[in-house]
Amino acid sequence: MADEKNWIREAMFYHIYPLGFTGAPLRNEGEATAGGRILEVLDWIEHFKELGINAIYFGPIFESVSHGYDTTDYYQTDSRLGSKEDFKKVFTALHENGIRVIVDGVFNHVGRKFFAFLDVQKNLEQSDYKDWFCNLNFSWQSPLGDSFSYENWHGAAELVKLNLRNPAVCEHLLGAVGMWMDELGIDGLRLDAADCVDREFFKRLHSFTKGKREDFWLMGEIIHGDYRVWANDEMLDSVTNYECWKGIYSSHNDKNYFEIAYSLKRQFGQGGLYENLCLYNFLDNHDVNRIGSLLKQRENLKNAYTLLYMMPGIPSIYYGSEWGIEGVKGQGMDADLPLRPKLDLEEMCAQETDLPAHIRELAKIRKESDAVKYGAYDEVLVRNKQFVFARRSGEQYKVIALNLTDHAETLHFSYQGKEYEVLLEAYTSKIME
Repeated sequence: MADEKNWIREAMFYHIYPLGFTGAPLRNEGEATAGGRILEVLDWIEHFKELGINAIYFGPIFESVSHGYDTTDYYQTDSRLGSKEDFKKVFTALHENGIRVIVDGVFNHVGRKFFAFLDVQKNLEQSDYKDWFCNLNFSWQSPLGDSFSYENWHGAAELVKLNLRNPAVCEHLLGAVGMWMDELGIDGLRLDAADCVDREFFKRLHSFTKGKREDFWLMGEIIHGDYRVWANDEMLDSVTNYECWKGIYSSHNDKNYFEIAYSLKRQFGQGGLYENLCLYNFLDNHDVNRIGSLLKQRENLKNAYTLLYMMPGIPSIYYGSEWGIEGVKGQGMDADLPLRPKLDLEEMCAQETDLPAHIRELAKIRKESDAVKYGAYDEVLVRNKQFVFARRSGEQYKVIALNLTDHAETLHFSYQGKEYEVLLEAYTSKIME
C-alpha cells in the first residue's frame, strides 16, 4: 500500500458503475430482484492488478429503486447488488490486494421511496419530516401527482432535493457515512452533483470524515466553474476535471493540441489555478460517451491514455474502456444504458487490441516515477499536431512527446539543458528521460 499521507497521489483508479457492470435488473423489486451480483467484482481483481489499478470508484451502491441515484436507504446496500456481507467480502478482498475503495455519496437528493418522503406523502403538513426537503409547497401539486410540490434535481421529479441546512438531515447522512467507514472500511467518497450541495454540509462532512481518518478522500462531481470553490482545505480534496476531459478528446478530433496544452498550462503550470490541487482525470464515465466513440479516429486512443496518465492529477479508467469499447448516450429515460453495459471479462480479454498493454506500460512508468506522480508541469513544445511537455521533481523528470498525425514526424527541442531529436511514428507517443 502507498504511503498513507500520499496514497491519492499514487492512485490509479478504475471506475465501475455497479448496476450496469453486474447486469442488475433496471428496477428494484425487492426479493424478486435481489442477488449477490457485486461478488462478480472478485473475478476482476487480477485484471485490476495487471492494469496497475490501486483504487476503485464504485458508482451508487445505496439501496435505490432504479439507476442508483434515487436513494431510498443510505444505511443499506442495493439489494440487486447484494447484502452488506457481500460488499464486505468484495471490499476486504480489494484491500487485501492493495486496492482502495471509494463509493458514491449521493447526498443532494433522494428517491421518492425514501422513508422521510413517504411520511410527507402520508401526513403532509403534519409530517415530522416536512423540513427534510427543500421548498415544499402544500398549495401546489407535483408533476407526479402529489398534493404538494417540492424542489428536485434539474427538473427530475423522481429526485427530491434534501434540505442540508436541517441538522437532523445532516446527522442522518453523517451517520451513514460513519457506518460505511467503520463497517465496510471505505477509503473515500465521490460526491454526486457537488455543485448543488450546500457548502456548509461539505464543511461538516470534511470535519467529520477527517476526524475519523485523516487520509479519507473527498472528491466532488463538478462540471463547470472554478474548482477551488469546492476543492480547498475546508471542503473537498478534489473534483472531476471536466475541462481536461473535453480538451483531450477535442484536441485530437480537431487536430489542435493547443487546446489541451492551454488547459494544462492554465491549470497546472507555474502559478496555474490548480497547481496545488490533485484533480480527478478521466476520458469517459457513466454520464458521457465512451472515449472509443468520442474520438473521430480510434488510432488516437493510445495518445489519449498517454495524456491521462502523464498529466498532473489522478488517472481513472471507466470499466471496459481499457479495451476501447464504444458507447453513445441515447434519448429518454434509458439514455445512459449504452454507457453502462454488463461485460464478460473473458470475452473482453479476448479482444484483439493492444490498448491494455499500452495502459499497463503507462501505469508502470507512473508507479516508478515521482516526477509523474508528484512533479511540476512544464510545457516544452506545442504545435497543432505535436505536443511535448514534461513532469519534473527535483533532478528527476519525464519528457512526454505526442504525434496525432497519420505519418511520422521528427521533433527537435531542448529541455533542462538537453537537446532532443525525437522520431514519432503516426499516432504515437514517447516518454523519455
